[in-house]
Order: sequence, then structure tokens, then C-alpha cells
Amino acid sequence: MRNKATSFIFLFIFFACSLNFQAKIKEKDLPQKYRDWLKLVSYIILPQERAVFMELTTNRDRDLFIQTFWKQRDPTPGTPQNEFKDEHIKRFLYANNYFRRGTPREGWMTDMGRIYIILGPPVSIERFEGVAGIYPAQVWYYYGDRKKGLPTHFGLVFYQREGSGEFKLYNPTSDGPESLIIDKRGLDTTNYPQMYEKLKELAPTLANMAVSLIPGQIPYNYQPSPQANVILAKILESPKKDINPSYATHFLKYKGIVTTEYLTNYVQSEAKIAWSYDPVQQIHFLHFSIVPKKISVDYFEPKDQYFCNFKLNVSLRKGKDIIFQYGKDFPFYFSPDNLDNIRANGIAIQDSFPIIEGEYELNILAQNSVGKEFTVFEKTVSIPEQSSLTKLVNPILGYDLQEYKSPMQMPFKFMDKKLVVDPKNTFSASDKIACFFTIVNLNEDLWKKGKVKITIIGLKKNNPSHQTYVLELKNYPFSPIFSINSSFLAKDLNPDYYDMKIALIDESGQVLDEKVTNFIVSPQVQISHPVILAKAFPLSNNFLYYYALAYQYDKVKKYSEAEQNYRKAYVLNPNHHPGLIEYANFLLKVNKFDQALSLVESIKNNEKMMFDYYLVKGIALMKKGEFAVAIENLQEGNKIYNSDTRLLNSLGICYFEIGQTNKALEVLKASLRLDPEQDRVKEMIKKIEEDSKLH
Repeated sequence: MRNKATSFIFLFIFFACSLNFQAKIKEKDLPQKYRDWLKLVSYIILPQERAVFMELTTNRDRDLFIQTFWKQRDPTPGTPQNEFKDEHIKRFLYANNYFRRGTPREGWMTDMGRIYIILGPPVSIERFEGVAGIYPAQVWYYYGDRKKGLPTHFGLVFYQREGSGEFKLYNPTSDGPESLIIDKRGLDTTNYPQMYEKLKELAPTLANMAVSLIPGQIPYNYQPSPQANVILAKILESPKKDINPSYATHFLKYKGIVTTEYLTNYVQSEAKIAWSYDPVQQIHFLHFSIVPKKISVDYFEPKDQYFCNFKLNVSLRKGKDIIFQYGKDFPFYFSPDNLDNIRANGIAIQDSFPIIEGEYELNILAQNSVGKEFTVFEKTVSIPEQSSLTKLVNPILGYDLQEYKSPMQMPFKFMDKKLVVDPKNTFSASDKIACFFTIVNLNEDLWKKGKVKITIIGLKKNNPSHQTYVLELKNYPFSPIFSINSSFLAKDLNPDYYDMKIALIDESGQVLDEKVTNFIVSPQVQISHPVILAKAFPLSNNFLYYYALAYQYDKVKKYSEAEQNYRKAYVLNPNHHPGLIEYANFLLKVNKFDQALSLVESIKNNEKMMFDYYLVKGIALMKKGEFAVAIENLQEGNKIYNSDTRLLNSLGICYFEIGQTNKALEVLKASLRLDPEQDRVKEMIKKIEEDSKLH
């Protein structure tokens, strides 16, 4: 038998992983087709989109990204034609062919080419080529898109500087009328009225456009308007204005997680989260509602129903580590009568899950199998640790507050009340505005004498609405983690944007903490809200919640809290064998081998659990140093399933410890064939082979 010092080298060999980092490629090193594509989209691509594209390392990913890029700009998604893409390529080709005359540069790079690509062909062109006394010039007139901040009607001047070369875009403030006049002798170029009058003599309409981009608008003292700089900047930014770059970062992040058929169909969403504490179960819950801004549906003819099907994947991360993750399906069937409502108002997918104290990154991935679409919501969530500091957390609003006394866990259900939420936080006169918030670390003295003041303030300047509500804490049952709900009618408020301030106040009137949330009261008498998809969870199965908490505590290395929750879950339902195995494996991890052995004896006669029984028992005996008995159990487990690396590695350690190095090498190499990325197993094999040569 090997000595103890040697055995410690090999005692904990299970899995190993490595990270590979790719350097960002340079544009000049891209294949020609992708360099050409970057030229094509130079004036419409966002910096974030370009940065993501340059991080992609395979042509397959680049092709998928390009496909997604155009989809984000498709004005008629769902149809085979992408009018934006077709028009953009048409403009680019025209600009590249037509505006390269008289310049060594490619046509798309010229000022005329750039404006033509961004704005398209002008409504009309006024030419001043061959007009005596001025350099060749053109004025292109356009009707602007007010949604993108452009004037209703404007003109852009292009001219040849000093009468040669390509036509440059004229800027009234930096170029000025003097740059258009050939003979400036006797003129004071700082005298704007004089320069304007001179240009007006030569070309009256050009003179007007030389001081302002807005036809007929003459600035004070004929001094070129600085507004021109703003308009020119908005023109250049206009093709990027309505594009949310989040799809690009999600493409990069999820390209290894979301399948290819979904990857090009990113959909934006709105979401809302809330945190609550259940004093009966003594569990923190995180609630969320996510509403995709686009829903694809299909028709099921046999039942005359439309349907969609969402698959939810939820994870909590601490740095690079996933501390909790689960998946859930949300199929939804509805009658044709509801189709217009679903398309207009969407679907809110809601769920809740237990969560431990601390700060984590919440990641919600929702995939609709109809249309192959996916949406993502990411947010930092913070569940307060126990401390002496009393504070307010988590004010959240809903459009109704319903009684719900059934023994079920539901999203946004707080004790016997269920808050009905819409992430938009927009209410009509027919809605009730319900508010829920929590006070943590409340002491009895503050509970007896303290209060909460809710102030609602309209944001419009003239006669804003203003209401105040005061809630005495002693009117609610005491708890150190203290939740309050309150509601009022939206019809009592004028249509406006509102701030709601919630202040926790002690007996002396001192504000201990204050939180602010926002909402909108719409002028509409009634507005529709998304249809809610949620699943109730029977509290008779709440032992699963404690297993989830135990797993989370284990992942953040709070082993005492993990063990408490494992024990609580096991006591609530000792016949839940998957949880029992998880508990037993945890006991192995914290070196409580005898407890693990005792625990697994309860599944000794369960045929479906025999592999787990032998594996846990074999590892526990191995760690106790009872290698021969451990081998017997591990061999029995291997007869049931011979492709588990954890079992094979443990068996290899046992063989090595009793001196059977050939058998140790045999099973360790079998493990390595199953998973070649086990670096520590490779090291162990190398060490055994080196020792064998020495002896």
C-alpha cells in the first residue's frame, strides 16, 4: 500500500477545464468578402456592431452575424424580401460607380457618395456649374425624417474647392460663403452681410443655402447658422438611430449556447424583477417577468388554435461561476379570437425561484421554437445579507393586487397577495396602481413607532399632481424582513410621468432610507397589458426549494448553510432520491464520509439508483482509506455503467493505493479516452509510469 503522503497527490482527481483566448483579428487580415462587407456598411454600422464582428474567429460566425445585422434593419420581418438591405446595396453600387469621377478615391468614400448612401437620391438638384464668379456647386434638396431629428425640408451644398477635385460637402459655419466665390478682391470675408450680398448677385438661391441648410431661413446678420453642424451630425447618425446594439453583444455571448437557427433571430424585450422574503418558509425569492417585443405564432389546424412555445433558461452567476441554473418550458395555445391581442400586447413570461444572500448576475434566456427566436435579459441582483442596517429594498409596481390564498408559490405572489405586473409601468385610468416593497433588518422599536411615507409627484411643469400616503408600520404583522403592499387608483392622477418616493421614517422624523421608482399614467381610458404565462408551484413540494438553496450555498462555499438546507430538504422528503444523492455527494465533499455512507443505505434496494449507491459508497470508502472494499463497490457500479469518469478515476486511485499499478493505468486511460481534457489524470498516468520505470 502506498504511503499517505503519496496518496494525497492523487486523492482529488475528477474534472479539469481550460480557457482559450482568441486575439482580435485586424481588418486587413480578413478574407476579401468580409472586408468588402465592412466597406458596404461603413455608414450604417454601429461601433458596437463592428467591435463584435472583429471578435468573431470563424467565417461561419461572420456569415451568421451579417445575416443578423440585416435582419435587425428589415422593415418587414417575416417576408422574404429585406427592402432596407436591397435599397442600401443599390445606393452603394450607384455611389461607387457614379461619384468616383474626378477623384482617386472610391465613389462610396466621397462626400457625395456618403450622403447618397445615407439619404438616397435627392428630391431635386440645383446645379451651379459654369455660373460666372462662383466655383462649381450643387444643392441637393431632401425631405427629412422628423423621427430621426431631421428638418422637414433641407438642402445640402456640394462644391469644388478652388474649382478642382471632387465635390466636397459644404458646411456654412466652417466653410462660409467666401469659399464659394472665386474673386474675393475688395471683400471683407468677416463681413457676413457683404459676403451674402456678393454671392446673391452671382447665384441668389445658392446664397440662401450658404448661410443655412433650411431653405428660406436667413440667420441674424447673415452669419451662417451653427444649427448646420447639428443637422449635419444628425444626418450622418440617422441610419444608426433606431438600432439597438445589444443584439450584437448577445450574438457574441450566446453563439456557443444558442443554436444556429435561433442565433440570427434576436428579439428585444422588456423585463422586471422583484425580490421578496417568505417569513413562513424563511426563503428569499427572486421574481421576474420578461416580455419579448416580437412574438411569432403558428396555427394548429386540428384544434383551430394558434400557439407559441418558449423554453426558459435561467442562471445566476458569481464572476465566471454559475451558482444556480434551471430550465422550464412555457407552451401557450390560444384561440384565433385572441390573435390580435397577443400580437398587439405580447406575452409576459413570469417565474420565481429561491435565491441566497449576495450579489449575482441574473441571466434569463427565452427561446421561442416558433420562428426560432431568442431574447435575453441580464441584470445584477442583490439580496441583502443580514446586518444591523435597516433599509428599504425593491419597490415594484403592478396594475392590480389580487387575493391569492392557495398554498402555491407564484411569480410576484407575496404571502396571500399577487401583484399583477407589466414591465412598461404604464397605467390607464381603469387601472389600480399597486406598490410592493420590503424593509430589511427591522427592529421592534422602529416597527412600533416608525412609518413609511409614499410621495407621488408628477413631472410636468404646470400644476403637476402630488399625493402623499403615510403607512404606520405597527398596523402590519412584525417581521425582521418586512413586506408592505399598498394601492391607489390611477384615475386619481392626471396623465403624466411620475416619481414615486418611498421613505422609511423613524419616530423623530428622520429619513432612514429612501427609494424612488417611476411610472406613467396614460391619457387613454384603458390600455391593454401583456398576457401572462406563469406556472404555480405547490408548496407541498417546497423541499425542492431547500435543495436549490443548498446547491447555491455550496457553490459559494458557504458549507454550513448548505448542509443545513440539505438536511431540511431531506427531512421534508427522505424519499426524493435524486436530492438524497446530491446531499450524499455534498457530504463527501466536506469529508463527512460516515454520514454519506449512512444516507445512501436508504436506496440500497432501489434498482434505479444502484449505480449512484455503489459510486457514493465506493468514493466514501476510498476516502476513508478502505481501498479494497471501495474497489468492490466501484466494480459493481462499473458493471451497471462503465463510462463514468468519476468512478473510473476513483477506481484508478484505489488500484494505485494497493499497488496494482497496471490496473490503475488501465482504468485511468479508459477515463481519459472518455474525456481527453483531464489534465490531472494525464499527470497521474505520467507519474505512475515514471514510478514503474524506477522500480
